[in-house]
Amino acid sequence: MANVQSSNLGYPRIGANREWKKALESFWSGKLEEHELLSKLDDIRLDRLRIQQEKGIDLIPIHDFTMYDHMLDMSVMFGLVPQRFKYDGDPVPLSVYFAMARGSQGAAACEMTKWFNTNYHYIVPELQDAKPHLTVNKPLEAYREAKSSLGIEGKPVLVGPYTFLKLSKGYTPDQFESLLDQFTDLYAVILKELEHEGVQWVQFDEPILVTSLAKDELALVSSVYKKLHAAAPAIRIMLQTYFDSVSHYVEIISLPVQGIGLDFVHGLDGNTEQLLKHGFPEDKVLGVGLIDGRNIWRSDLDAKLELLDTLSQKVKPSQYVIQPSCSLLHVPVSTAYEDKLDPVLRQALSFANEKLDELTLLTSALNNGIESVSEQLKEHNQAVAAMNQSSLRNNEQVQKETSKVVGLNPTRALSFEERRKAQQKKWNLPLLPTTTIGSFPQSTEVRQARKNWRSGEWSAEQYETFLAEQTRAWIEIQEDIGLDILVHGEFERTDMVEFFGEKLDGFSFTANGWVQSYGSRCVKPPVIYGDVEFVNPMTVKETVYAQSLTSKPVKGMLTGPITILNWSFVRDDISRELVAYQIALALRLEVNALEQAGIEMIQVDEPALREGLPLKREDWQAYLDWSVKAFRLSTSSVKDTTQIHTHMCYCEFHDIIDSIRALDADVISIETSRSHGELIGSFEEHTYDHGIGLGVYDIHSPRVPEVDEMTQMIKRALSVLDPELFWINPDCGLKTRGRDETVAALRNMVAAASQYREVLSVNQS
Repeated sequence: MANVQSSNLGYPRIGANREWKKALESFWSGKLEEHELLSKLDDIRLDRLRIQQEKGIDLIPIHDFTMYDHMLDMSVMFGLVPQRFKYDGDPVPLSVYFAMARGSQGAAACEMTKWFNTNYHYIVPELQDAKPHLTVNKPLEAYREAKSSLGIEGKPVLVGPYTFLKLSKGYTPDQFESLLDQFTDLYAVILKELEHEGVQWVQFDEPILVTSLAKDELALVSSVYKKLHAAAPAIRIMLQTYFDSVSHYVEIISLPVQGIGLDFVHGLDGNTEQLLKHGFPEDKVLGVGLIDGRNIWRSDLDAKLELLDTLSQKVKPSQYVIQPSCSLLHVPVSTAYEDKLDPVLRQALSFANEKLDELTLLTSALNNGIESVSEQLKEHNQAVAAMNQSSLRNNEQVQKETSKVVGLNPTRALSFEERRKAQQKKWNLPLLPTTTIGSFPQSTEVRQARKNWRSGEWSAEQYETFLAEQTRAWIEIQEDIGLDILVHGEFERTDMVEFFGEKLDGFSFTANGWVQSYGSRCVKPPVIYGDVEFVNPMTVKETVYAQSLTSKPVKGMLTGPITILNWSFVRDDISRELVAYQIALALRLEVNALEQAGIEMIQVDEPALREGLPLKREDWQAYLDWSVKAFRLSTSSVKDTTQIHTHMCYCEFHDIIDSIRALDADVISIETSRSHGELIGSFEEHTYDHGIGLGVYDIHSPRVPEVDEMTQMIKRALSVLDPELFWINPDCGLKTRGRDETVAALRNMVAAASQYREVLSVNQS
């Protein structure tokens, strides 16, 4: 039999009960001293390693733990601290580390954006005023800890040099090669010290290699790994890719490394085709990414074994390392807490710990023969089949309605320009109208009230009375601030996707299915297990009540079909496109219900539309076509005077401007402040002719920006955008902020809008 090893690429940081999140937030609120925080994090980190050890994983990742974000850790390790944080030498203090992540009253936080096409956010390294140097060898510290505490020969994990620099900012294209050399030298120092310590394997994550790189870039990648191998020849480097098939397969398998990790889930077709066509080097290990690290369904292990058998035409099984498709950071920790789920559904789920079991089961099958684990395989695959055959996944009416829209091209009756005239006549809005993105602070009081209701301590009537009081209070606050378009505040919503999933058929919810989104922010994605169907109106009651309290317009607030899709764990037995159409048809009925109830400004948010883009540009258009279609299925049935809004986060606008325009939303709001206005530069090259609001302050930071900061943002935006189409709003929803900072920031925002209206008035006169 083959001597096959199992490997993990990364493990969730948050703990089974979010212990990590709770420790961080206790520290930030002053309830924990720094030494107490570090002690708690030590315990969590070692517990993660112990679990993987007990599961029988051969190559256990270390240095995949973090106090906030792994890219931020790399920045700090290399001394990449922007001058505004007043960093004055090694080591980088924890206060500076968290200021870079969250901002401080004296310095704006570093930019945050999505990690490839996932819902995880990383802190973008800034290079413009930093001098790269090695402040501390954190992988070495992690290796020593794992070995001394648990006897684990850990596999250090680092973001590879090419990916790290590609995802950084603050340099010009002509500086890239020089900077790459500088960073490669620093990585080489790390490797030399690891080699001296006796480290056997080091995992370099290079997911950038699955994107549409130019072929000549591979020469630079090759030069990097030649230097690293020469620096520490005794260390075995696993060049790890994930999220798609690699570009330029032949060049990548020729790199001077000892192992290549490929994704055979999300890159299945491309990687398999290339491997069978071109073979695989006999002197390298193949990290076979078989278990889906981004979704929560049990794998069909018979199919995985068949794939391994196919690959064995070109790769000796003794070269295999069996591993997930990517880090398990993107899935919850354990299904152990999910005893309230439908038994068929629960048995079909696989979280991080269960995925480790799948890895060891496959490894055992290869090493000891399939017959040695036949009973476990049979039980496992029966659970997969039971879910696929269940009535939970076979709603004939929904499937029939979905099939009808596959060939449709839904559109509004009038063009945007014609609608705009009708809407302006109806609403009579001022120049530069002000609004928010939707949510207001989910205070401790709000969360406790929800907990009281869910536990049965409060009746439904008590809870509804509380929500009405919150709504009334915030309508009054908004009117006092002077906002032009109001919202009801979304106090009844735990999460912008979960709320709708709870009210639609085809969704289920876990008790403890938490995953990290950014920093300590954890979300519990809904599980789309079956066909999605509208049941009853979901938002009408709260929105109509809010509208009854004011003469100003109140927006109806919905989450769009693509965001619901991308922020859920989605069934894997039909295409994501068909699931998106099912969600869109359900939301269309909600949009119609709001309009019939007199709500004629309706925001259908799509913050996750761009993050769902395939990683190869050549695959973008197909995704964008069906995503735009799903949005228009949701929104195109309304009257001409009904104003459709949408919102997007972290959107590199120029990349998909045609598709954003094709959404045909009357008003779109886009994050811009955290990227320090860089998005505005897109409009210097690309025209946008619909209503648009660029966020004028960062809601992810607790700092309250001054009026002048916002007016400068408005000024720059209006140098390239039509004032008649421009709206003023924050970057995103205000759910995570405190009441006082929210009110103060919105007052400054309204003051900035008022000042700029005067500027425009003077200029026009």
